[in-house]
Amino acid sequence: MTETQSNVYAILLAGGTGTRMWPVSRTLYPKQLVKFVGRDSLVQHTIKRLLPILDAKFVRVVCGSAHEHEIARHLDAIDIEPRGKIICEPCGRNTAPAILLAVLAIVETDPEAVLCIFPADHVIDDLKRFHGNVQQAIELARLGHIVTFGIQPHYAETGYGYIEGGETLPLGANTIRRFVEKPDLATAEKYVAAGNFFWNSGMFCFKASVMAAEFKRHQGGLYDSLRGLLAHGGQPDAAGYAALPNISIDYAIMERTDCGAVLPSRFRWSDIGSWKSLYDFLPKDNDCNVIDGDVVAQNTRNCFIMGNQRLIAANNIHDLVIVETPDAVFVSDIENSREVKNIVSRLKAEGRQEHHHHPTVYHSWGQLTLLAEDPTLSVARRVIYPGRTCSFSVGACRTCGLTVVKGSGRIRLADDVQPLQPGTMISLPPAGKIEISNPGDERLHCIETTAKGN
Repeated sequence: MTETQSNVYAILLAGGTGTRMWPVSRTLYPKQLVKFVGRDSLVQHTIKRLLPILDAKFVRVVCGSAHEHEIARHLDAIDIEPRGKIICEPCGRNTAPAILLAVLAIVETDPEAVLCIFPADHVIDDLKRFHGNVQQAIELARLGHIVTFGIQPHYAETGYGYIEGGETLPLGANTIRRFVEKPDLATAEKYVAAGNFFWNSGMFCFKASVMAAEFKRHQGGLYDSLRGLLAHGGQPDAAGYAALPNISIDYAIMERTDCGAVLPSRFRWSDIGSWKSLYDFLPKDNDCNVIDGDVVAQNTRNCFIMGNQRLIAANNIHDLVIVETPDAVFVSDIENSREVKNIVSRLKAEGRQEHHHHPTVYHSWGQLTLLAEDPTLSVARRVIYPGRTCSFSVGACRTCGLTVVKGSGRIRLADDVQPLQPGTMISLPPAGKIEISNPGDERLHCIETTAKGN
């Protein structure tokens, strides 16, 4: 660590739901938790590419409270102690409240700290250039600029917003003339030809004191409201936070501030906003396919195919997205794959659980996976992490049985405590509290079989 980096915070925004990446991304398991590229989730990738130049102790993750335990698990899995590093939002209120929440968490104790804001669901190549741009942004931030990383466009993309650069600033940056919404193709082509328009990456760098002052100036109501919610310490209450304006940092601050600067950046970047954008970013095989999972493809070109548990056999197809998960399969032509968000809206309107969670739901104590279900019977696997305790109750049913298949622990039924070992079979009462504890070092796996109805 150099002296100029000693109080530089990496703030990861991990509050989105990623509806355009359904069926892999869901409300309870958004895309930042998914392993799209290699063995690490997107949030783990984001942290790892920063660690060569930033100190892990200054990493902070802003996320929804429903994802806190999984974010903590992902940090712990890459040897980063999660305590004190997770800032929870009771609900999503867009990027301005999320960023202000991080600013207020830091500015009182370290007003000169530099905050680097990175969405946790982006992918980046050419780390040498990326690290160089981050170093430039830190220096610009120390000069009082609010820096946004503008990606040098290499084609006319209509799915991104653009930033028009103006006069020259130190370290290769430019003033910001304007932010532009997603353009049509003809307009995007003009922007690329002009040379001073950049893709809006949603990544920023600034001093905590500078951003706090800009919020006071341009969003005084939001600033005062959020400070009031934090006045008594701890987390803001859900009702108060939900009443905050749903506004992006671009609208709230960047389009109003006189401190803005755009830093032209040439590293390869994608916001993973659709299956098409992920396909474009990833390396292709000789048939221009991106294939992951158990896939047999013949006479197949220009496709993105991702399997999870089952064999996918593809024959004589082209320009398609096929994504398989345990409970859903998505098939689309690749150019219009963004429209999956409309399917998610339809599933939500129809009350279907597939938009909300996978068959496996993650909890602070472990995992619960629905293995099979029909009107008369359900079978689930309950996994309790080492050192954790799971409390639950069985709803109305005829019978419910629990069988231990791996690990050991104990179960409390009312005032009765029994040991659990592989092969243990216990009948669970249809009412009353059940508590399963795992004091050991290995995960405890149990199968629950529930007979429904009368």
